[in-house]
Amino acid sequence: MNIFVLMKRTFDTEEKIAVKNGQINDDGAEFIINPYDEYAIEEAIQLRDAHGGEVTVITIGGEESEKELRTALAMGCDKAVLINTEEELEAGDQFTTSRILAEFFKDKEADIILGGNVAIDGGSGQVGPRLAELLNISYVTTITKLEIDGNKATVVRDVEGDSEVIETTLPLLVTAQQGLNEPRYPSLPGIMKAKKKPLDELELDDLDLEEADVAPKTKTIEIFLPMKKEAGKVLEGELDAQVKELVSLLRNEAKVI
Repeated sequence: MNIFVLMKRTFDTEEKIAVKNGQINDDGAEFIINPYDEYAIEEAIQLRDAHGGEVTVITIGGEESEKELRTALAMGCDKAVLINTEEELEAGDQFTTSRILAEFFKDKEADIILGGNVAIDGGSGQVGPRLAELLNISYVTTITKLEIDGNKATVVRDVEGDSEVIETTLPLLVTAQQGLNEPRYPSLPGIMKAKKKPLDELELDDLDLEEADVAPKTKTIEIFLPMKKEAGKVLEGELDAQVKELVSLLRNEAKVI
């Protein structure tokens, strides 16, 4: 079984986000594997162990992404691919990412592609579905259970607190939701083995893509932190007096009526 995992390098969840000149300032910030992608990596490894084959983890970014790819290899993935866009692209969006990945998969015989439901930095959840559409394969998002039987897949997906069971066939793309599994930590032997596992590096030229082919379709104008919330007010007195004070506050201070 040919299993592929889409991985993204994101801010550490413990990192305090700083915004400077309308952009996120990542000077000195720590980065990790996107937590939702860890569920995808773990599920891919379990599928390989149960059905055979190999797991290839892929990311798009710069040389610094090798650290997270090596972590995925230490967890148990067999191969890693870095599509290095550091020199060609200053910025990209979900269209950019899915277009690059679609070109990568064009000559691959993927049985199943797994990714995280969302990335914790952007949270759009668009790359998986966009890629599946470009590849013209089935996809199921926010999955919490996956069973493969030959060419058949039975998937349980989270639907706003409820569950939906879907039966489909391979090839298939799924995005992992929290609860799908419990991602493993890289073991010391796994870390040592990861150093010898293949990590291939590609550029846009290797995929027959030009910068114009993957130019973003959207533009972020400005990023800013939410306004600080003021302390709430507790209204006292008779109910009629509280209602009058509330209306006055909504009209004169909050200016919402």
